[in-house]
Amino acid sequence: MTQNRTHTCGELRIEDAGKTVRLCGWLENVREVGSELAFVVVRDFYGITQIVAETEEMVGAFKAITKESTVAVDGVVRERASKNPKIPTGEIEVVPSKIEVLGRCRHGELPFQVNRSREADEAQRLKYRYLDLRNPAVRDNIVLRCQVVAALRNAMTEHGFLEITTPILTASSPEGARDYLVPARNHPGKFYALPQAPQQFKQLLMTSGFDRYFQIAPCFRDEDARADRSPGEFYQLDMEMAFASQEDVFAVIEDVLPPIFAKYGKYNKASGAPFERIRYIDAMENFGTDKPDLRIDLRVKDVTNALGACGFGPFEGNPVKAVVVSDFHETRKFIDKTLTEVEVVSGGKPYWFRLDEKGEIVGGIAKFVQPVKDAVISALNLKPDDFVALASGKLGAAQKTAGVLIKTLGAAVPGHMDKERYAFCWIVDFPMYELGEESGELEFCHNPFSMPSGGLDVLLKAERGEIDPLTITADQYDLVCNGVELSSGAVRNHDPEIMVKAFEMVRLGEDDVKAKFPAMYNAFTYGAPPHAGIAPGVDRMVMLLAGEDSIREIIPFPMNKNAQDVMMDAPGTVTQKQLDELHIAVVTE
Repeated sequence: MTQNRTHTCGELRIEDAGKTVRLCGWLENVREVGSELAFVVVRDFYGITQIVAETEEMVGAFKAITKESTVAVDGVVRERASKNPKIPTGEIEVVPSKIEVLGRCRHGELPFQVNRSREADEAQRLKYRYLDLRNPAVRDNIVLRCQVVAALRNAMTEHGFLEITTPILTASSPEGARDYLVPARNHPGKFYALPQAPQQFKQLLMTSGFDRYFQIAPCFRDEDARADRSPGEFYQLDMEMAFASQEDVFAVIEDVLPPIFAKYGKYNKASGAPFERIRYIDAMENFGTDKPDLRIDLRVKDVTNALGACGFGPFEGNPVKAVVVSDFHETRKFIDKTLTEVEVVSGGKPYWFRLDEKGEIVGGIAKFVQPVKDAVISALNLKPDDFVALASGKLGAAQKTAGVLIKTLGAAVPGHMDKERYAFCWIVDFPMYELGEESGELEFCHNPFSMPSGGLDVLLKAERGEIDPLTITADQYDLVCNGVELSSGAVRNHDPEIMVKAFEMVRLGEDDVKAKFPAMYNAFTYGAPPHAGIAPGVDRMVMLLAGEDSIREIIPFPMNKNAQDVMMDAPGTVTQKQLDELHIAVVTE
């Protein structure tokens, strides 16, 4: 034990009765029963111990100490008369002989009660994060994170991967999100960029002859916060394999993740290998999203043929998608509230009707469905007490609304979601290209570094007009768990000729490729091996394992939704001298 204490506050048991001990921790609570009796709770990282002051002098000494001060207590362990089975130290208590204040809390009024900090306003929690982290419920998430990272490291090492760190100061590159730029003092007018991911470096490692690489990599992207995305920085289990295919990457991930999820997760059941594989086009058609939650048994059905000409204005000329919820006995109030929530999230208006217990079409848009009742019942195989939610509009919009319907209704209606498990799947065969919403021209759909399925041959066919470039798929894949995208990965485009041809499809030539990715392009001209990789997000993994809805709950010092660290007051201003050294002028409007 350390110099200042003989035991931790979570260590003493009934067999320690009679021992003289010294405990150190934070004064959590003092409950007076009279002038000569008080029950005191002292807390440290490991747990809590009850201290019983039984003299007027000792009661007064504890009363004089403000809550959350750090203290050292010397005393004798004894068996508790009234035991508390809810805590590990609940069979004993310590009768103090001496109390020493090691660090006084100089604030009589705390911003929140530490052991109930999760009930406090988030802005207060982030401003006083060092107090928030004293709450065992908050602390345990950070401990879990440490355990998961250690388990990931061990598993990757056992699979023959080398942990190699890549640069933090690097060059700006067009990888999809905004860069964080760092001015170069010795190179006026030039900037480093913090890496959005170690993408190029890990591919260069494969070209350098390393066979299996990984790291718990910090990544920096100037993008807005979401519940499952922290602004500014995040960490990922970055990995790459030389002479590898998609199947090799899948085999490693399917071996590494399920045991970790089963051991450390809130639920002890996780998908085993092989994970279900779903083509992107099928995911959009059947789930309305490329991030399906396989714990939900609802699916999207196309009913355009049955309802497209029913006379309901929003359906005319548009695809119509349906989600059927069986054994539905919810109220009209529930329906209105739920569908309003779907509309807010998806941006599309859902519609509905239901079959009552007699099999009659009722509610919602029933009058439009009634004339085509038999066709609709046949198309959806409807039974009494089935509820049908509908989405329409342009294909992408209808699919998105249907996907939100599945997620919302699946979670809200009993019997349609097996919540207590981790359901993994792979989304595969992503489109290589798409038409830009603004430009209307061909653009990369996802990662320009991905190998097109079919290689050079399929690109040449598209160039000659023999196939539609929008039908080209990429050897790219997403790992999804419980409706959360954990990672994107791909078989990389390691051939300079194929790479140039892929970029020519989006109106960029060889000179553009050389200019945008000089190191990687040049390295590939020296003979690059086929390679593939993936990078599951550590923060999102731990969020799922902890059963949290917000990613900020598993990050030690998170930023708020506006990418501000209110505890450290960042971002902040700097001195004119600092700006002058960096050759920067600040322009305000």
